[in-house]
Amino acid sequence: MRTNDVDSAAEALRSLFPATPLQLNEHLSQRYGANIWLKREDLTPVRSYKIRGAFNFFRKVIAAGGTDKVFVCASAGNHAQGFAFVCRHFGVQGVVYMPVTTPQQKIDKTRTFGAGFISIKLVGDFFDQCYQAAREHVERIDGVMVPPFDHEDIIEGQATVAAEIAEQLPDGVVPDLVILPVGGGGLAAGITGYLADTLPKNAFRFAEPAGAPSLRRSIEAGKVVTLPKVDNFVDGAAVARIGDLNFAALRDFSADQVMLMPENAICVTIIDMLNVEGVVLEPAGALAISAIEALDRESIRGRTVVAVVSGGNFDFERLPDVKERAMRHAGLKKYYILRLAQRPGALRDFLNLLGPEDDIARFEYLKKSARNFGSILIGIETKDAQNFAQLTANFEAAGLGFEDITENDILASMII
Repeated sequence: MRTNDVDSAAEALRSLFPATPLQLNEHLSQRYGANIWLKREDLTPVRSYKIRGAFNFFRKVIAAGGTDKVFVCASAGNHAQGFAFVCRHFGVQGVVYMPVTTPQQKIDKTRTFGAGFISIKLVGDFFDQCYQAAREHVERIDGVMVPPFDHEDIIEGQATVAAEIAEQLPDGVVPDLVILPVGGGGLAAGITGYLADTLPKNAFRFAEPAGAPSLRRSIEAGKVVTLPKVDNFVDGAAVARIGDLNFAALRDFSADQVMLMPENAICVTIIDMLNVEGVVLEPAGALAISAIEALDRESIRGRTVVAVVSGGNFDFERLPDVKERAMRHAGLKKYYILRLAQRPGALRDFLNLLGPEDDIARFEYLKKSARNFGSILIGIETKDAQNFAQLTANFEAAGLGFEDITENDILASMII
């Protein structure tokens, strides 16, 4: 990657929006005893960095005489919104393929960004079906497929994030650590490529969702690996296969530099940034900040850390689920199946086992498992995670039949 080409792309991008801010975050800096800088890609016009790669791709096709072409993409998220915005900017026609299951909020936002210049087609229940339909449409109309991450012009566009970081850091300040979120790998490939002559390889960390570790598994295998399944909770970064070009750019990094972030830990970051900083982040946008918590604090004390905040397209209908996951990860909420005797006073006896800071958040009679006993699903919240040790001891001392199902993913997905 040539830095001059990236700098030119960054300059061209100024016709679309100003450089996103690089902010020294006092809250995180004080917490970790380090200088934590956040590159706020949640503040682009479409609240994610995806607009950069799309813009760079479009401008090169148009410069080569492609103004009469119809552009096509397949996406249910940030790529679709960036694509739509750029279609309107250049005044070209575009078609966005989305799965039928795409939330209406995302459909409406994409339509708004591309108003008058895009059409939206809902096809298939899953992305693969949607993507195949988009590919077939491109062939029929001799259009231009705009990939989400695996293309040199997309990578070059995402690298403009690094160009801005280099320009925005105070004179003489060089990051000791740069933390990058990874989905398809376009952002990570672009930023590491641009900063290759400035920072050593060990200055980078990559944050992937634990349920979609496509980069980690590929580095471990020494080749691109397609994951058999992924957890789609971090929908902006849940990719089953990292891009081929992006893997080629990242394959020489150590697998240990790829940090796998549990989805529930990411929820803790989302809630923390919302409550303390008033910053709205989607799960993918919280990846890099969440990774800071997983680092050895002594290893970053007094050092300069840059984390890329990759997106802020958060659907607030997801907030109850995010809060639930955050509390469970922090150890402040647990779910139990209890076997209670069906006799007068049994419930009162159980309530006496709770501590002064324990609160029942859910209580549901499930079924009668025997003549004199019944099964109860109960959710308990507390103010200190250590309280659950005493609660468990109380259950055992009372001879109460119980099972902690908090971390049982199958049961959690069905009944929690």
